[in-house]
Amino acid sequence: MARYFTETSRTFAEYLLIPGYTGPDNIPANVSLKTPLVKFKKGEKPALSLNIPMVSAIMQSVSNDTLAIALAKEGGVSFIYGSQSIESEAAMVKKVKDYKKGFITSDSNLTPNDTLEDVVNMTARTGHRTIAITEDASPNGKLLGIVTSRDYRISRTPRDTKIKDFMTPLAKLITAPDTTTLKEANDIIWEHKLNSLPLVDKNGNLTYMVFRKDYESHKENENELLDSHKSYVVGAGINSRDYKERVPALVEAGADVLCLDSSEGYSCWQANTIKWVREKYGDKVKIGAGNVVDGEGFRFLAEAGADFVKIGIGGGSICITRETKGIGRGQATAVIDVARERDRYFEETGIYVPICSDGGIVHDYHITLALAMGADFVMLGRYFARFDESPNAKVKINGRFVKEYWGEGSNRARNWQRYDLGGKTGLTFEEGVDSYVPYAGSLKDNVELTTYKIKSTMCNCGALDLAELREKAKLTVVSSTSIVEGGAHDVTLKNGNNNQ
Repeated sequence: MARYFTETSRTFAEYLLIPGYTGPDNIPANVSLKTPLVKFKKGEKPALSLNIPMVSAIMQSVSNDTLAIALAKEGGVSFIYGSQSIESEAAMVKKVKDYKKGFITSDSNLTPNDTLEDVVNMTARTGHRTIAITEDASPNGKLLGIVTSRDYRISRTPRDTKIKDFMTPLAKLITAPDTTTLKEANDIIWEHKLNSLPLVDKNGNLTYMVFRKDYESHKENENELLDSHKSYVVGAGINSRDYKERVPALVEAGADVLCLDSSEGYSCWQANTIKWVREKYGDKVKIGAGNVVDGEGFRFLAEAGADFVKIGIGGGSICITRETKGIGRGQATAVIDVARERDRYFEETGIYVPICSDGGIVHDYHITLALAMGADFVMLGRYFARFDESPNAKVKINGRFVKEYWGEGSNRARNWQRYDLGGKTGLTFEEGVDSYVPYAGSLKDNVELTTYKIKSTMCNCGALDLAELREKAKLTVVSSTSIVEGGAHDVTLKNGNNNQ
């Protein structure tokens, strides 16, 4: 006979927090959102922690190098999507690791014989307004000039004008040898009031670019998440098929943490992958696993050696696993169950394995609920897909800007490895959809607002850190009527806008 769970499977929307005592010290400025990313022993500190409890989903439409850099600046971590070639994923990881060092390999390059139209198209594609002009349009070709937005006027310069006719030529550029240190480069930038400084080798080939904004951004982003070499921390997704080739490439590129990307993690394939990583790298390589929805699944992965465990099946906004397979669990109930087992495992072994709530987040306050229920951090897809820095296209539909957003189980992504059951290769049926999400602007502005909301709610609960929140949180199940009562009701809204 099948085993039945008597507890109702509930979502975050079915819960509210009850306020606790708010003391004089309970103000958002005093709240810390720091949280462990990987497992650690009792009395020790984790090898990796997050400054905010937010990571981005392992998805084509969410996590590339540009989003990884933007999120690391705010204190979180992106997991570069693994449903691409090993070489391209490793290249994205390397771009993130190289970025904070200040020496940037130019990814916007053209030749003198290209046109203003090429400049406009490249700027639209990369978002970068400084374009290196090299002999062969390669990032390390012979430097011939630079083009910035100050070199042309879209309204006055014909689109077919050759770059050589309006670029700033090498003779008028200030450059420095590629042996220049970052401090020396910044001194040159400030002395000459530059926005960028090209570094060239003895043969005149471009090696790196150093930008004023990188120095300034460090001052503006005090919460940024850096490794011991002052590079941004970045994660990467892997699968249980080609891990023997993919993992070494990602480790070589500098990935700080890996994560198995699977719709269901309670499997021999995930255990085998973790075992191989441990045999080859010991504990030096950090690897998360999942997804699971109960304590039994958590314990399996914890005992297999996972550094953190992801929770959630079918709760994502673009996921239809529950529809197509009848597998899953309400996200709130899953988090509560797994958190209970995580604490029991810690008591028994002295090893704390962080848990990540993945999916089911619709509103910002759902993040706070997940943290109060026991999650150490949350993984977000739709949330980050809305921002400028995500890799998906921004389009205008019915007068409003939206961004494309598709699931890894959709025909568009064709990430069959994520749903691998050891059989044939390929995607037999879809477990995700192709959709749009409202465009929301920059990551920085939105994350700052979201984290402020989290801190504010924590103050209402009398908590100054996440451990204290879990200890003091009081939660209540709400009825369908009280959910309606909690929003604007029995009034006519003036603008008709709804909060995201």
